[in-house]
Amino acid sequence: MKIGFIGLGNMGAPMAINLAKDHDITGFDTIAQPDGIAMAPNAAAAAKDADVVITMLPNGDILRAVADEIHPAMKPGAIHLDCSTVDVQSARAVATQAETHRLAAIDAPVSGGIGGATNGTLTFMAGGPDAAFAKVKPLFDIMGQKAVHCGAAGNGQAAKICNNMILGVTMIATCEAFVLADKLGLDRRAMFDVVSTSSGYSWTMNAYCPAPGVGPQSPADNNYQPGFAAELMLKDLNLSQMAAEAADADTPMGQAATALYQQFVESEDGKGKDFSAMLLRFESRRRG
Repeated sequence: MKIGFIGLGNMGAPMAINLAKDHDITGFDTIAQPDGIAMAPNAAAAAKDADVVITMLPNGDILRAVADEIHPAMKPGAIHLDCSTVDVQSARAVATQAETHRLAAIDAPVSGGIGGATNGTLTFMAGGPDAAFAKVKPLFDIMGQKAVHCGAAGNGQAAKICNNMILGVTMIATCEAFVLADKLGLDRRAMFDVVSTSSGYSWTMNAYCPAPGVGPQSPADNNYQPGFAAELMLKDLNLSQMAAEAADADTPMGQAATALYQQFVESEDGKGKDFSAMLLRFESRRRG
């Protein structure tokens, strides 16, 4: 398969390198020049004659701008596979635009971070036509371990932001509980042993514990070097609240989590740390 890959940053580059083992890849990035990928002089050149064009971009505005450039250059019947995490409205607008150029579009944001991109173990949440999803499924199988077709255009983004809203809220609750346990004199190991096997069970407790030295290895055991950075959690929470406002959905816990992560990232030295470093924020809090 001939593939154009636009956006070769920390996530895009390893995804493209994995695909290049089996497919003809032409890449484009405004900064990165990864080894092993043939590079085009611009996005339109990377997209020309490709069967599939994959984009991995920072936000919806950049996605829309890139779509404006590549859609006229793509051959009819080709597929625009966007793996960025963007707002639902941008994903749906790009899909509608693709149809006007006789293209198909799939929005398929990922979960799994840089490690998942490197090891080919990402999870994809995909929205778009059945036939287009079937055509790109072999690519998902190379780049990841699971791809879920969530329905129509934009539903991949919807699934991603709903999942990460739960993740952000749950991480805050887990961090709050550890600090409450500390203040009540409850040993963290005892807390973990109880909660991880009872009704407080959660991914943030059992698989990604924010307390160092407790549970399986996690970023907490590496001085909170990011597996998933706090500023990326803030981005996804902001997207969740944009979607909630557009859909007239009441998400008070999502709203509170967004405010806390915004404070943590912008005012409390959380930027550059893993999102589980929120524990440090509650540990350092002192009542006036």
